[in-house]
Amino acid sequence: MADPIIIAVPKGRILEEALPLLARAGIAPEAAFSDDSSRALSFSTNNPGISLIRVRAFDVATFVAHGAAQLGIVGSDVLLEFDYSELYAPVDLGIGHCRLSVAEPKALAETDDPRSWSHVRVATKYPNLTRRHFEARGVQAECVKLNGAMELAPMLGLSSRIVDLVSSGKTLKENGLVEVEVITQVSARLIVNRAAFKTRAAEVVPLVDKFREIAGGRDAA
Repeated sequence: MADPIIIAVPKGRILEEALPLLARAGIAPEAAFSDDSSRALSFSTNNPGISLIRVRAFDVATFVAHGAAQLGIVGSDVLLEFDYSELYAPVDLGIGHCRLSVAEPKALAETDDPRSWSHVRVATKYPNLTRRHFEARGVQAECVKLNGAMELAPMLGLSSRIVDLVSSGKTLKENGLVEVEVITQVSARLIVNRAAFKTRAAEVVPLVDKFREIAGGRDAA
């Protein structure tokens, strides 16, 4: 019997929205998946030919790109940050909507004009994406890599600005920050390892087609 197809799913905000899609695709994880006390990272499903791994969002792309998982669900922000050539992202799942934005302290924003920037120091978990964005505008970006608590950076003098995901904007507001520029709109994508798409087409292609159907036929741009 062939090894099961492994689907990598992200911890955090996208997972809650992804679970109903998995259910509609006929994929139900074992009970331990919903057990908050469980430390397990790999799970069987009601389909013996499919298993799930639950990892950090940034790691979903890495597991799939390197073939450790054949499919995954991840935000387009992660795909833009890593730009793995081994990944195929055929379906926009229409979930996990937010935006990647530049934010700065409210007091600074009152007199600041992003069009006048020539050099910026930015705290972000997206250094590659951030640097490319500013380079395209002729702005030199010095990126300070952080994995969380981005909003503290301007407050403590680590950087004057941040680049981070924004949904409601509540966290920014509570930390005295405002959006001054949207870099890109973000949504979750179904991703596939390119090699697996060819070598395990009989298993992978029907799954891709099913998710495309569930997502309303939205192909990723």
